[in-house]
Amino acid sequence: MLIKGYDVGPLMAGESLLARPGFWSNYLLAMCSDGGCAERPVPEWFGEDGADADALSEVLFDPERWPAFRVPAEDGPGVVVIYRNLDGDYGADYLLTHPGRSHVEQIASWDGDFSGTGLTWHELVRIADSPSLATEGVQDTATRFLLLLPLLTDPDVPETASTRLIAALVVVGAPQDTVSTTSEHLLAHLTKRTRHDPTWASPLSGS
Repeated sequence: MLIKGYDVGPLMAGESLLARPGFWSNYLLAMCSDGGCAERPVPEWFGEDGADADALSEVLFDPERWPAFRVPAEDGPGVVVIYRNLDGDYGADYLLTHPGRSHVEQIASWDGDFSGTGLTWHELVRIADSPSLATEGVQDTATRFLLLLPLLTDPDVPETASTRLIAALVVVGAPQDTVSTTSEHLLAHLTKRTRHDPTWASPLSGS
């Protein structure tokens, strides 16, 4: 798999991994690992268990095959999430794809902490809700929303944000009796570590 403008490692299409038990705890629990939670983050928040998470982490963090998750958007920028599995430099890179451009633009990364420009709530939702059915990648809007969630750098999320997140988590298997708490934890961490500056130019503008 090739992505022009990102020639770092051996990429593979990762979309088939999204339905595997253990994916979402691997992908989202890292946001809650800074010790700010009153309770320890666990895979059970996503309807998974430790064995699920451990087994899939062997696949997600394979230095020989770097999973890439494509979130193409109709008539606008899309996103690619890549597990950057360099030896001693594991992390995630978030790339923006622009219509009409052959090269991607890296807008953020995760290396135990978030760095980069990220997206506002409205930008995130716009991409999540605009799948490009003619392009390979993730089409389900709930899954797209959760893949984009770590990019949220907006302290002013609407009151409906929790409802939207709860609905998406339920779609991927989060238990009904704990999903509200899981949503609260995730949104609290995202808005606490936000780096969005309203004076910055949006990466979606192409500037």
